[in-house]
Amino acid sequence: MGSPAAYLLITDPVVGRRVARLADGERLTLGRAPTNHVVLHDERASRFHAEILPVADAWTIRDLASRNGTLIGDLPLESEHQLVPGDTILIGRTELVFQFGDPPTDSVGGLSGTGATAAGDIDSQRDPWQGAIRHRRARSRLLEEIRETAEVVPRVGRAAAELCRLAFALGRARDGQSIARQALDSAMQGVHAARGVVLLATGIAAGREPGEKILPENLEQVAAVPEIWPTNLIPLGLVTAVLATDEALLASQAAAGDHPIVACISAPIRAGGRAVGVIHLETSAEDAEASPDDLEFVMAVCDALGVAIENLSAREMLSTRLATTADENERLKRRLGEEGRMVGTSPALAMIREQIGRVAATKATVLVRGESGSGKELVAREIHEAGDRKSGPFVCLNCAALSETLLESELFGHEKGAFTGATERKAGKFEAAHKGTLMLDEIGEMSPAIQAKFLRVLEGHPFERLGGSNRVQVDVRVVAATNRNLEQAVTAGEFRRDLYFRLKVVEIVVPPLRKRPEDVEALAVHFLDRFAAETGRRVCEFTPAAMHALKAYHWPGNIRELRNCVERAVVLSLDESIDAHELALSHLAPPGDTGQQSEEPSAFVPETLEATERRQVMKTLEAVGGNKTKAAAILGIERSTLDRKLARWASR
Repeated sequence: MGSPAAYLLITDPVVGRRVARLADGERLTLGRAPTNHVVLHDERASRFHAEILPVADAWTIRDLASRNGTLIGDLPLESEHQLVPGDTILIGRTELVFQFGDPPTDSVGGLSGTGATAAGDIDSQRDPWQGAIRHRRARSRLLEEIRETAEVVPRVGRAAAELCRLAFALGRARDGQSIARQALDSAMQGVHAARGVVLLATGIAAGREPGEKILPENLEQVAAVPEIWPTNLIPLGLVTAVLATDEALLASQAAAGDHPIVACISAPIRAGGRAVGVIHLETSAEDAEASPDDLEFVMAVCDALGVAIENLSAREMLSTRLATTADENERLKRRLGEEGRMVGTSPALAMIREQIGRVAATKATVLVRGESGSGKELVAREIHEAGDRKSGPFVCLNCAALSETLLESELFGHEKGAFTGATERKAGKFEAAHKGTLMLDEIGEMSPAIQAKFLRVLEGHPFERLGGSNRVQVDVRVVAATNRNLEQAVTAGEFRRDLYFRLKVVEIVVPPLRKRPEDVEALAVHFLDRFAAETGRRVCEFTPAAMHALKAYHWPGNIRELRNCVERAVVLSLDESIDAHELALSHLAPPGDTGQQSEEPSAFVPETLEATERRQVMKTLEAVGGNKTKAAAILGIERSTLDRKLARWASR
C-alpha cells in the first residue's frame, strides 16, 4: 500500500503561494537549482537543499548537507524526520506546510505530479515575469565573507580569496598612498608579517614616469607598519638585489639587539614592464616560518599593486589631458567668439544687428546677400548664436567648391557603394547640422537637379542618402548666402523660381566695406591686436598716414582683404608701428567697375538711339559668351526680337 496522498502548501516571498503534490512512490527535491522539483527562490537555500521521500506509509524529509540548514518548526533538522500533517518546514524565508488529502480550495497554483517549476507555479494575479526570478540579492556576500571563508579553505583558496578582495580594494583606491597601504595590509596578513614597508621610486605614486635606473636612494616610503621605518633598519642590500635582479627574495636575518631572528621577504613591484619599487616584509620568530608559498603570495600582491599603479598613472594622465583639453577648448571658444563677432559702429552694421535680433528667435530661412568677403558667414554665425539652436552644431558648406555629385553627397550623405570610392556610409551636412544651423554659401551655384531635392528638404520632407533607400528626417535651420544676382539667375532659368522665393523669407543685405568706411578703423585695430598676439610681434599701432590710407582705400576684397592686409603688415613690420608703405594695397577696381579708367574723362560723342542699342546688345552678347537666350533675358526682350535685330544689323 502506498503512502497517503499528501501535498506541500508553499509560501514563497518571491512568487507567492503555491501547491506541490507528493506523488506516491516518488521523491521530491527542494533547492535553488532549476532541476529541482520545487525551485526555491531564496538566496539562503542551497542548490540541492533537501528532499522528501516516501518511507512505508509515511513521508520523511532529509537535509542534503545544505549550507544554512533546514528547520522543522523552530528545531534544526539534523537527521531524517517523519512528517506529520501540520509540520512547517522553513528554508530561509520560504515556508512549506505538510498536509494530507486534497489542497484547500483557496490555494493557488496547485499542480499535479511531482512538484512545481520556477516559471509554472506563479500566482495567477501576479505579473508573469516574477516566475523567472530565482534569487534576490542586494549585494554580494563573497567579499564580506572572504575572510571567514579563508579560515576553512585550503591555502591556495585563502590566497585567491585575499587577492580577490585586494583587487576590489585597489580598484576603489584613488591615490598612490591608498593603493600602497591596501597592498601592504594584504601582504602582511597573508604571510603573518610583523612589520612591512612599501618603497616606490619618486614620482610613481603621483603617476609620473620612472627614471631609467631605479636605485635604493631613489625610493621613498609610501606605506609602512609601523608608520615610519628608520632607514637604517631597512636592509638596503636585500632591496638592491631585488631591484637589480627583478626577483623576489626570501631570506633570514639575524637578531638585532633584543629582537628575535626574523625572516625577510622582499619582492619587486613592476609597472610598465620593470621594477619601480619593493615590498619588504619581516616575520618574527613567534610567527609561523615564512615559506616559498608566502613568497609566491607576496609576488602576486606586488603584481596587483603594479597594475594598480599603472592604472592610476593612466587615470591621472587622462585627467590632466582632459583638463588641458578643456582649457584648449575654452581658449578656442574665446578665439572663435572673437573671430565670429562683428566689429564696427556704422549705421549699416547696427541695422544688420537689429535684423539678426529679430530673426534669430524664429525658424525662418534667411538669405544673406553681399559681395565676397563682406562677412556673410559672420552674419550666419550671429544668427545661430543668438537663437535657441546655439547649443547645436553650426555647419558651413560652400556650394561652389564641389561638383554636382560631390555636392549632393556632402549635403545628403551617401551609402556604401553609392559611387566609386564610397567605401562606407557617410552622413551629410544636413544630418551633421541636426538641431542646429546649416549655412550654405554661394547658393546660386547649386545645380538645378540638387535645387529640386534641396527645396523638398526645406519644405520639411525627409530625404534619402545618395545610393540609399532609408528616409532621413532632420530638424535644421538653413541660412543661405550668395554674392550673385539671383533675380537675374531666375530670369535666365539658372535658378529655380520656387526655391528663390522659399529662400527669400528673410533677406539680410551686407553692404561692402567701401560703403561703411566708419568700420575700417575699428576692424583694422581689431585685426592688429589679434595678429600681434598670435605672432608675438610688438606691433601696437598704425601711423596716421597708414590709417588715412586704410580709410581712403576702396577695399574691393572687403573685410577679407583688410584682414589679410593687416596680417601681412604685422608679419613684415620691423617697427612697433605700421606705416602706409607696409600695407601693400592693391590697385584692383571694386566689383561692378569695368576697370577701364583713363587719365581724363572722354569727351561726349553724340550718336543715334539705334547705334546705342546696337552697342549695348553686342556688349551683352559678348559678356554671356554669345548665348542669345541669356542675352535676351538680360536685355528684357524675346529671343525672336533679338534674332531680328541681329539679322537687320548684319544686312547693313
